[in-house]
Amino acid sequence: MKTIKGPAVFLAQFVDSKAPFNSLEGMCQWASDLGYKGIQIPTWESFLIDLDKAADSQTYCDELKGKINSYGLEITELSTHLQGQLVAVNPAYDTMFDAFAPDKLKGNPKQRTKWAIETVKKAGTASRRLGISTHATFSGALLWHTWHPWPQRPKGLVEMGFEELAKRWLPILDHYDNEGVDVCYEIHPGEDLHDGDTFERFLEATRNHKRVNILYDPSHFVLQQLDYLTYIDHYHEFIKSFHVKDSEFNPTGKKGAFGGYNDWGDRAGRYRSLGDGQIDFKSIFSKLTQYGCDVWAVMEWECCIKSPEQGAREGAKFIKDHIIEATEKTFDDFAGSSADENFLKGILGL
Repeated sequence: MKTIKGPAVFLAQFVDSKAPFNSLEGMCQWASDLGYKGIQIPTWESFLIDLDKAADSQTYCDELKGKINSYGLEITELSTHLQGQLVAVNPAYDTMFDAFAPDKLKGNPKQRTKWAIETVKKAGTASRRLGISTHATFSGALLWHTWHPWPQRPKGLVEMGFEELAKRWLPILDHYDNEGVDVCYEIHPGEDLHDGDTFERFLEATRNHKRVNILYDPSHFVLQQLDYLTYIDHYHEFIKSFHVKDSEFNPTGKKGAFGGYNDWGDRAGRYRSLGDGQIDFKSIFSKLTQYGCDVWAVMEWECCIKSPEQGAREGAKFIKDHIIEATEKTFDDFAGSSADENFLKGILGL
């Protein structure tokens, strides 16, 4: 068993043009004051990290790490969720996902994909320079628009889609292997890796690449009515990153899992601040601890009701209260006795 590290916070949802959320120093002081011990850094925010410099310069990484450590914080992971999304984009989503790309690449899907692959690779090198062994990202999606089989999916389409997805990711995975860093795919709606079956399809397509791992976020499983606790039983050996995010699912006679094209506040399935949703975090922390998952508990705040400021304040305590200090002894050790082979034979009557 292993004690989960934390609490930590993903900075992405808190970035703002106003202080303290517009500078690395300000965000570090804010997180530290709230009781967080780690930060997950979104690499598309250049004021938090210059990814080009981080990939090229050990001095820059040492200085960046030192600055963050000075606030009593550690870097849990770098995140390339937006860049990872662009590794694989179906043409149906080209226009909307162009928002994640540099202006010079918009309207040029092939160059955008090439840029995304190289950018995610840079994050692997930066992670190694920063002494980080795990990385958080999205898989992207070529098949998401076909998840409901209407019109009927042509035979072989899914297999071809995962073969192409693996083809794009294998050079990245090999690069991360050389850097000694695991790639943790957030299992997420909108991605080709969105449940257990799709994770296994991708794992098989990459020939069981050892750097293919999971960022576990139970909130997405509630929205698709997947058993998020049994998921840990199936895939605990792959869970190397952890987003602590709550959600709820309240279907009515008018709407369910598909959402009715509603905004978040009006959907049956919606994300909530920690403790305000339906997720059994006591059982999650128990399972992850018992299985020895070596992860940071990173709060990802998303809520359609509560303010981010309140969510962040409450989140640090929520995670701290759920972290279990893994025991190194058995509760009934006091009643035990020493044993040698003859003693054991005696008990068996041998």
